[in-house]
Amino acid sequence: MDTTNDSVVSEFVLIGLSNSWEMHLFLFWFFSVFYMGIILGNLFIVFTVIIDSHLHTPMYFLLANLSLLDLGLSSTTVPKTITNLFTDCKIISFPKCMIQIFFIHVMGGGEMVLLIAVAYDWYTAICKPLHYLTIMSPKMCVSFVVAAWIVGIIHAVSQFVFVINLPFCGPNEVDSFYCDFPRVMKLACVDTYKLEFVIVANSGFISMATFFSLIISYIFILVTVWKRSSGDLSKAFVTLSAHITVVILFFTPCMFLYAWPFPTTSLDKCLFIVDFAITPLLNPAIYTLRNKDTRVAMRRLGKRIVGPSGISQ
Repeated sequence: MDTTNDSVVSEFVLIGLSNSWEMHLFLFWFFSVFYMGIILGNLFIVFTVIIDSHLHTPMYFLLANLSLLDLGLSSTTVPKTITNLFTDCKIISFPKCMIQIFFIHVMGGGEMVLLIAVAYDWYTAICKPLHYLTIMSPKMCVSFVVAAWIVGIIHAVSQFVFVINLPFCGPNEVDSFYCDFPRVMKLACVDTYKLEFVIVANSGFISMATFFSLIISYIFILVTVWKRSSGDLSKAFVTLSAHITVVILFFTPCMFLYAWPFPTTSLDKCLFIVDFAITPLLNPAIYTLRNKDTRVAMRRLGKRIVGPSGISQ
């Protein structure tokens, strides 16, 4: 028996989200428009932070890297989904399926770490303002980003090594619009019940631990602001409620799919539309575009591009 891969399946068929032609057309335009917004929004933030020296701060450094991970996470699935909807060809090769699984978990694991880093940055700025620049030093910020990639890779590899060696010798229809551990493992020619608990212990634990850590940190920040502002929470509550909304949207699909042995319903594949198409578009708007500093930087960038005479240079 080949110890690297016993598979006789050379490709998988992605069932997708619907068999209706009308729904295919709607999903094609939905994913296309949202993906274009994800590309433009996240890249614009990255370039603005790089070009404008006023945004060379710990917070914007972390947010720019978060935008890169958002773009990467979306790019693991959405382009393939758009292509499948346009051509009605739902086939994905075995190697490409495995690559897609790997990078979904690299980007997803990394994004969880950066969301924690952003929350920690907020906590430090609000609760320890006098020590902010000392704590959030350039070395600390780079360490957060490096840790995000290391955690993402370890998170992906620790599960991937089990799946890549599974024998696939029969069914090859994946009941989803993308490849991921739960759906692909169901097609293996062996009992994967024990392996499911490995995935749950890994992805489920990291999802739930990160989610509750973020919620607790935001509550702690709100309490701190409340104590220091004589009970006026209006501005902080509006800002943090938007952040909490993004956290809930991002982690709900993860916890639904990974926090217990894999469900057999089709709800999980619909929920992950949020992670791949909606959250990567909301993150730039909520974390960055709503900030006054970013809007001012964008106006400065616009003036540099257009020039004082109003004619593009």
